[in-house]
Amino acid sequence: MDVSKYRTASFNYADVGATNGTFPTGYHHLTKSRVIGSGLDEFGAGADALMQWDMHRGAGLKVHATTDTAVTDAVVVLTLGPIRIPCRVIYVIDEANRQGFAYGTLDGHPEAGEELFHIDYSPADGIVTAHISAFSRPGRWYTRLAGPVGRQGQALATDRYFAALEKACRSAR
Repeated sequence: MDVSKYRTASFNYADVGATNGTFPTGYHHLTKSRVIGSGLDEFGAGADALMQWDMHRGAGLKVHATTDTAVTDAVVVLTLGPIRIPCRVIYVIDEANRQGFAYGTLDGHPEAGEELFHIDYSPADGIVTAHISAFSRPGRWYTRLAGPVGRQGQALATDRYFAALEKACRSAR
């Protein structure tokens, strides 16, 4: 798939960057966390899976990206069957004990909003925790029509993302 046409696509919502602060009103909000491993090796494996799009692949999505890793302004078009899910990375978190990124939805995405993924390592107890936060609302006619089914799809995707990260952490054992 040629993702170059999405390089100049506009975000399909106005609140770009809001995952880095207070979520805007008028959207569905999601915030979930799950312990996915322990130790620095597992933190590294989980962070690599996240930053190299393997979390998305492990959740069953096909990944077409302008970069091999999530970097600011990278475009990623995820596909699920015929559905195209274009996003652009807004910012990256690159700290010693915290890795992640946020991306926003582009024109053509089924939803409108932003999602933040990050993995934290706690030096005090060695616990590795994945966090997913999002604000979204329907972005296309068919997602508006789907109503609550769309929320169920988001919950399923979130669970699959966590499972893919847990699997990546286990591979480091």
